[in-house]
Amino acid sequence: MTVPEDPRFRREMAAAYRSGWHFIDLVTAVPHGGDSLMVTLFGEPIIITRGSDEDIRAYRCLRKPRGAPQPVRCAIRYGMIFVNLDQRDHQLVEPETITATPRSA
Repeated sequence: MTVPEDPRFRREMAAAYRSGWHFIDLVTAVPHGGDSLMVTLFGEPIIITRGSDEDIRAYRCLRKPRGAPQPVRCAIRYGMIFVNLDQRDHQLVEPETITATPRSA
């Protein structure tokens, strides 16, 4: 594989490797809506799918019985698929509940 001489590309690649992002494959590995690719990264099975809306998503497969796949951060850069398995990036934030009392007319 040849690396482009674009300095912006080199900066993005350096940031990706430093920040926990990992290269999975080229976007052409999942060419059509409904296609998927399963890889193992650090012993964890990861499914890369292309939805009917042409977006590429990644999911971590849980080994627990009946565990639903967990979404994983996924990014496409220069035609390559990257995922971030860092748990700190996947913590769910509880939405702030706003209570309001309706006024009678």
